[in-house]
Amino acid sequence: MAGGLFSDYDLGGFYDEAIDLDGTPRSGQEPVVDWFDALTPDDLRYHGDLRDDVLRSRGITFTVYGEAQGIERTWPMDLFPRIIRADEWDVLERGLAQRVDAVNRFLEDLYVGDQAILNDGVVPRWLVMSSSGFEREAFNISVPNGARCLVSGVDVVRGADGRFLVLEDNLRNPSGVSYVLENRATMARVLTGAFDRMGIRSVDHYGRSLLSALKHAAPPAAGDDPVVCVLTPGVFNSAYFEHAFLARQMGVELVEGRDLVVDDHVVAMRTTGGLRRVDVIYRRIDDHFLDPVVFESGSSLGVPGLMAAVRAGTVTVANAVGNGVADDKAVYPYVPAMIRYYLGEEALIDNATTYVLWDDDERNAAFARMDELVWKPVAESGGYGILIGPQASDAELAAMRDTVEADPRGWIAQEVVALSRVPSCVDGGLEGRHVDLRPFVLTGESIEVIPGGLTRVAMRKGSLIVNSSQGGGSKDTWVLSEDPPDPAAAEPAGGTI
Repeated sequence: MAGGLFSDYDLGGFYDEAIDLDGTPRSGQEPVVDWFDALTPDDLRYHGDLRDDVLRSRGITFTVYGEAQGIERTWPMDLFPRIIRADEWDVLERGLAQRVDAVNRFLEDLYVGDQAILNDGVVPRWLVMSSSGFEREAFNISVPNGARCLVSGVDVVRGADGRFLVLEDNLRNPSGVSYVLENRATMARVLTGAFDRMGIRSVDHYGRSLLSALKHAAPPAAGDDPVVCVLTPGVFNSAYFEHAFLARQMGVELVEGRDLVVDDHVVAMRTTGGLRRVDVIYRRIDDHFLDPVVFESGSSLGVPGLMAAVRAGTVTVANAVGNGVADDKAVYPYVPAMIRYYLGEEALIDNATTYVLWDDDERNAAFARMDELVWKPVAESGGYGILIGPQASDAELAAMRDTVEADPRGWIAQEVVALSRVPSCVDGGLEGRHVDLRPFVLTGESIEVIPGGLTRVAMRKGSLIVNSSQGGGSKDTWVLSEDPPDPAAAEPAGGTI
């Protein structure tokens, strides 16, 4: 790779997913590394401009709250794809399916079962009952097929040894899958030749798989063709683009709370042809705004009487109410124990090393190493509230200690994971940037893990925060198929990209 874009590439002491320690491409990465190494800085800028034109023309945006102006931004997507070999994906796929299976069983046990895992002391009862995601309104509400986490987004990272670790679970309204699909569509137009050379597993079926899973969760009375809709808070929500995108992908109606009515415990949506019964609601509204009768009385986003209809079994809401208790970051450390308890197996993917700060011994041990750990609030998302000890000042660490001492249940501490890096396009060249991965898992007739997921990349040099709201970007994630592509169909190296 002498003289190309990779000639001065610096591994930075981290595990690089594309380049090995000796400076050569890792197995499976060679075609894409060769493609990019053959480009000039001007070529890279040209393709970056083409990518931006495609994203703008497709209206692919996201919203950053709290900014006085310019809150609607074009989705940031890096040109260099993240590549996962078939054998690596096999381990990840089986581990994610195992994890979601166990969490579904935990939630079913908690809300409609005997709470056996609590009675046996495997998970502390008080911890579950004190979670902000625990909902008493979900008690005794059955979910068809036990698919309480119908859509799951599990955040995964690779550490210094290249092994995958689960950083956290997203089981309420996980977002980002629309960008997985749009990243792929954009890359197909910008990096046309690379697709022929790689043998990449498709993600285009996600809409069909999601619709199938939703219909599979319909109440028995819905018949052979259940009516599905997507419930959105409206155009001012940060993920509204995704809500509309998924409704189009599935060919179903996108509705707001005001479009739905409940009469005699049956939900119907207003259409130009009159009221039409709804069997399954894919909701993108948080629990507390779903039904002003039982939750926030002042909410105008939800549907009065919806929970009564859910309890009556005439409509299914996915994801189920109350899932937040399972993705509480203080409950997350117990997921491997859930896997052993419900499945009789050891977790195929480990958690990141985590300290539960309500435990006096673990809290004191963590306080002794404050500047070495990452401190996270258990109920926040989007990268907000996190303090990275090695990058924090003495004053910030002292303030964090006071905060944790005042509310130890509300915080966890984790060992800093030296996140793996992937080459990323920076100022006409390539530099390593830290990444994570959010694969999406559907629980329908079976558990399906969509190949790849949303790779988020920390585009700020040295940053470990990958969230788009915190300055991060994204990459298309290419899971390689077991069958290699036909070499005769591939373009020669240095061809059109």
